[in-house]
Amino acid sequence: MRALLHLRLINPCSPRAPRLPATPARALVASFSGAWQAPSGRARARAAPPAVRAMASQQVFRAQQQQQQQFPAQQQESQPGKEHAMDPRPEAIVQDYKAANKLKDKVALVTGGDSGIGRAVCLCFAKEGATVAFTFVRGQEEKDAEETLRALRDIGSETGAREPMALPADLGYEANCREVVERVASAYGGRIDVVVNNAAEQYERESIGDVTEADLERVFRTNIFSYFLVSKHAVPRMEPGACIINTSSVNAYKGNKTLLDYTATKGAIVAFTRALSLQLADRGIRVNGVAPGPVWTPLIPASFGKEKVEQFGSQVPMKRAAQPAEIAPSFVFLASNQDSSYMSGQILHVNGGVIVNS
Repeated sequence: MRALLHLRLINPCSPRAPRLPATPARALVASFSGAWQAPSGRARARAAPPAVRAMASQQVFRAQQQQQQQFPAQQQESQPGKEHAMDPRPEAIVQDYKAANKLKDKVALVTGGDSGIGRAVCLCFAKEGATVAFTFVRGQEEKDAEETLRALRDIGSETGAREPMALPADLGYEANCREVVERVASAYGGRIDVVVNNAAEQYERESIGDVTEADLERVFRTNIFSYFLVSKHAVPRMEPGACIINTSSVNAYKGNKTLLDYTATKGAIVAFTRALSLQLADRGIRVNGVAPGPVWTPLIPASFGKEKVEQFGSQVPMKRAAQPAEIAPSFVFLASNQDSSYMSGQILHVNGGVIVNS
């Protein structure tokens, strides 16, 4: 029987938090594979049969490529956003995803892995045979974290991966980053093979005058301090062939006038990725990044008003937002030495057709 891992807040003074339940989740992965569209186009609450879900997953994408996508008007009142409260639920993994054991026996740490792009990366990594640990925000993201953890256990029962971990942490502070890395490494034989720095937050502000020093510090702590500090403590646990993947944004290249501090952090991530790749090249550790365009994640209804949510993604050439399931394979590519062993210091642009100078 696999050992059960207990979760607690990454704070030496806080009590141990209860372990997230290991309830059966055979159908859970399929539920992340896109809502079944009824003939009228209205999403059904119950899951469709597997064959219907597989077809819907493909047909929805084809339809979205041909017409402008609209989301139901919705808004979440605070960050972090909640994936379980979104309508429709984001698609975390393509129903007919074909794994090839590209990450067999690898140990991966994904920050912000409970939902959105992070969840999609966790599930794809697990499908490829990796053992996955991820972080989430305690007191805010337990329900999403529970769903992701159950799905990882379900996948692991088929791939033979070890027990996954869900770690609550505020990664804006070094002590918390250090403890997350130490706990993951000690649980899995002292090493970490893949680090995905993905945690992020953003807030719309109309003017630079609206950004306080505290606002700036908060966004930078989450969006770039955590990347630097998690990497700092993970690198000593990494061997030649390991890699770090950082989540940037198309906004780092084209700008965003109402997400000034967020955009600045995403530009910093690009520079950090390039510089760290040079520093670690002699150690055989690759460092790359992904700069997604608009993606349907909890960050969107938690950041924007209802009108912007309705039209979210329509500004790119493909006229729609991506699903997290369309972004995650880029992370698999960068994590796999079979596919990207000669790539470092590079950014992949999965952005719906926006032309950027990288």
